[in-house]
Amino acid sequence: MHNTGETMMFEQAFAAANLPCAVGMIVDREGVRFAQALGVTDVGSGAPVAEDTAFQIASMTKALVSVAAMQLVEQGRLGLDAPIGTVLPDLDQAQVLVGFDPAGQPVLRPAVRPITLRHLLTHTAGLGYFFVHPQILQYFGAVGMPVPGSRDAIRMPLMFDPGDGWEYSVATDWVGLVVEAVTGVRLGDYLSGHVFAPLGMTDTHFADALPAGAAQVHARGEDGRLAVQAMFIGGGEYHNGGGGLIGTAPDYARFVRAMLRGGELDGNRILKGETAAEMGRNQVGQLRAGYMGSAMPHLAPPYDSFPDQHTGWGLGFLINPDQGPNGRSPGSMAWAGIFNSYYWIDPAKGLGGVFMSQLSPFGDPGALACFGALERMAYA
Repeated sequence: MHNTGETMMFEQAFAAANLPCAVGMIVDREGVRFAQALGVTDVGSGAPVAEDTAFQIASMTKALVSVAAMQLVEQGRLGLDAPIGTVLPDLDQAQVLVGFDPAGQPVLRPAVRPITLRHLLTHTAGLGYFFVHPQILQYFGAVGMPVPGSRDAIRMPLMFDPGDGWEYSVATDWVGLVVEAVTGVRLGDYLSGHVFAPLGMTDTHFADALPAGAAQVHARGEDGRLAVQAMFIGGGEYHNGGGGLIGTAPDYARFVRAMLRGGELDGNRILKGETAAEMGRNQVGQLRAGYMGSAMPHLAPPYDSFPDQHTGWGLGFLINPDQGPNGRSPGSMAWAGIFNSYYWIDPAKGLGGVFMSQLSPFGDPGALACFGALERMAYA
């Protein structure tokens, strides 16, 4: 599975990072090239992490839900560029937030064009996230803070007209609701039957609570000591396609391998080859994608995967146009989860990797350094 040198590299990076736990995996089209689990699920109990420990994969959910939507596009049940309001009335007649009046109430105008599935998959619809965008937080402050996990929490005005900008957003939550509207089944059931089962992802699912033995989210105190911080982003009124899945590193690595193989694994095809390729092509033209500001830095400070690249976005993935500093090829696909889990998919080299941890806030320098070490190992 891995040689002594690689094991030492990953262990050294982990030790330097001060993380509660990490599972690192490197895969290619044929199988797993490296896998290692380090640390504990909970610093209180000291229970060791295993390769198949359950994690909240958070926004790594988005890529899987994007695949589900693209299956429906392949079948002609959804159009990438048709107005999505015909499928989801909530997104019909969208309004753009212009500002706030002297009384602090939002000022809105109709959007100049309808929202499409392509806008949702590429985060160009104009939607946002209350923890990323101060104006969305201000909007909810004016109209009333919604219950976390409710549909009201993703009902918001647009920050710009669809197609005119890129901002990370609740759009993939809506994609999950689109899948439900078209298929008539709950998102988790659709994914289980059409994505997870074909790929052998037996440990990935939505849940109303953190399962026993799962890795706990930790945070560092002022003294740098790790402590469990009870945070759970599943449950709620609907299956959260933007971030609700519980999963394992080996399961996600199977998805990475399927994308490296053009949508197929072990003889089971989840996407046509041309669809998988299209998902990995930049869809946002000259817009720069991937940068996230912050309205709540204690949860997610400002973040940019490649600050010196004009990164793009595919149908569900960040796309780097230039060589990455740790070896990944131009045109690779990647994203992350808010509790410091990360992955990349490099079709040019046929390599990918998955890094799981459970630490808040997002973009932790130690976690990123450990993920960077894993990527360098892949290309060494």
